[in-house]
Amino acid sequence: MKLKKRANNSLNISKIFLIVVIAFVGISCDKNNNVNFLSVEDDKRLGLQVSQEIESNPAQFPLLPEAGNEAAYTYLRNTITDKILSSDKLAYKSEFVWQIKIIKDDSTLNAFCTPGGYIYVYTGLIKYLDTEDELAGVMGHEMAHADLRHTSRQITKSQGYEFIIQAITGARPGQIAQIALSLKTLQNSREFETEADAKSVELLSSTNYACNGAAGFFAKLIADGNKPNQPQWLSTHPNPDNRVEAINKKADAVGCNKTPVGISGYATFKTLL
Repeated sequence: MKLKKRANNSLNISKIFLIVVIAFVGISCDKNNNVNFLSVEDDKRLGLQVSQEIESNPAQFPLLPEAGNEAAYTYLRNTITDKILSSDKLAYKSEFVWQIKIIKDDSTLNAFCTPGGYIYVYTGLIKYLDTEDELAGVMGHEMAHADLRHTSRQITKSQGYEFIIQAITGARPGQIAQIALSLKTLQNSREFETEADAKSVELLSSTNYACNGAAGFFAKLIADGNKPNQPQWLSTHPNPDNRVEAINKKADAVGCNKTPVGISGYATFKTLL
């Protein structure tokens, strides 16, 4: 009887804790009709804190300074980012900051976007790609992760709700640093990667870019026999061949332009880095 009573008490405590957590963070459907325990404001706060951690950690994230690199940042923001932001497919276009920074690391083929829209692109990726359309496709993919709130949902799932709540409220120092480091190689689920690939097509469909630009990145990896310094998440997700096919099918379904804008401006941009 005592064991049964203790078990019931534990169950009741668990229920009470769950109710408290739900009351604290709330459960709601966001603009993309996805259920998320974290609010959009939580995404924004978490993204800001992660961006601050990145700024304070040049060893892991050597950001390219804006002073002396104005032309490179102007090109990346005004020529590419602003075009993507013109899309009416971004659910949180006005809520998120959509701030972009360049990480000076020529050996890394990667880009990522934190909750709240802080975008980071590695020089290794920029220099590896051949066209503006390809970079726009990859950036669209990363921005889609933030807009679909994949990162907060994935971190919440892997780290637990309590971890995220404590990170946002500052209850445990060092948690934001842990999140920032995890974003470099965060492994989103297959479902999330597929959704982000598809949304990248939608985002680029309202620009003059080839809407299947992201497929160009994967096609280049295939042609090169998959580079050894490719993003870690590629090893655990649909292979590049399947992603090229899926992206192109999505582009055909949307009926958007698949003709690249050209490489002249992009080639000049790469020489600035």
